[in-house]
Amino acid sequence: MSSSEQEGFSAAEKAAMKERAAEVRTSKKRMTKAEKAEQARKEVEEKIASFEGNDKVLAQKLHRIITETAPELEPKTWYGMPAYALDGKILCFMQDAKKFGTRYLTFGFNDVAQLDEGTLWPTSFAITALDGQLEEMLAELVAKAVAR
Repeated sequence: MSSSEQEGFSAAEKAAMKERAAEVRTSKKRMTKAEKAEQARKEVEEKIASFEGNDKVLAQKLHRIITETAPELEPKTWYGMPAYALDGKILCFMQDAKKFGTRYLTFGFNDVAQLDEGTLWPTSFAITALDGQLEEMLAELVAKAVAR
């Protein structure tokens, strides 16, 4: 493919990069660790509140599952999306369907998550609904991801 045929970044990808740059700038402001944590928690909750329809409901459930299962994870935004960090590194994250033009909310894990199982394991899930059994499965994955 020649460079003239490449499309470049989508508007959603460009917006995510701008949001990430703003997150990095904000993290450098002078605040106590507790103030930064509280600000980050509020930003995550505000981001979830901005989701629409079913994505909002799913994100609220995921947030509850994550924070109850692994309270040591730090909520923060990452590329403008809700994420949860362990020792400063993003462990898991959410992406709403609207922002990236998909038909489902995505819940994913980064490589710091301790999910290794053999030579193949899932790191991202498309979610359109959650019942008690699926909530329990996700809670178990979060617990495993933080190696508990």
